[in-house]
Amino acid sequence: MAVKIRLKRMGAKKAPFYRIVVADSRCPRDGRFIEEIGYYNPLTNPLTVKVDAEKAEKWMKNGAQPTDTVKKLFLKSGIAK
Repeated sequence: MAVKIRLKRMGAKKAPFYRIVVADSRCPRDGRFIEEIGYYNPLTNPLTVKVDAEKAEKWMKNGAQPTDTVKKLFLKSGIAK
């Protein structure tokens, strides 16, 4: 089972915010997930990113692969190298 750390889109039309979730790569984008580890709001100024670093590092140690966007968010928040 390939596990990914990715964004789940929430919010109204043209007013998105995202939850950072750990999910099976075969599940749909907004479908079933294993655990929620944070959120990201691109509409605020500055951007709002809140991530539980402990959970994120635990999942990455267990083999979960963050997507490119999530990897950039982790770098901004100081979680990933």
